[in-house]
Amino acid sequence: QVQLVESGGGLVQPGGSLRLSCAASGVVYSDNVMGWYRQAPGKERELVARIRSGRDPDYGDSVAGRFTISRDNAKQTVYLQMNSLKPEDTAVYYCHCRKYGTDYWGKGTLITVSS
Repeated sequence: QVQLVESGGGLVQPGGSLRLSCAASGVVYSDNVMGWYRQAPGKERELVARIRSGRDPDYGDSVAGRFTISRDNAKQTVYLQMNSLKPEDTAVYYCHCRKYGTDYWGKGTLITVSS
C-alpha cells in the first residue's frame, strides 16, 4: 500500500512560480512511475508530468518548457516546479504513483492562478 501526500498549493499571480511536493509512504521503488495530474473545473483529469528512473520525464503539452518534475528516491518524494504560471493552470493537482500495475492517488492540492 502506498499513501501520497501533496503540499505546496495555493494562490499565485500570473507569471509566478510554485513548487509542489508529494511524499510517499509505504515502499516505492525507483522504477515505479510517480507524477502529477491535474483537473480543472468541468474538465477531465490530465497528465502534467511523470518520471521514473532511467527514462526521460514526460510532460503534458500545455506545461512543457514551464514545469519541471524531479524526484528524490531516498525520500520517496516527487516535486513539480511550476514557472510562468497562467490562469489556465488553475486546477486541483494530484500526485500519482503506479506501482506494478496499481494506481495510487493523493487527495489533491488546489492551485489558483489569478491576479
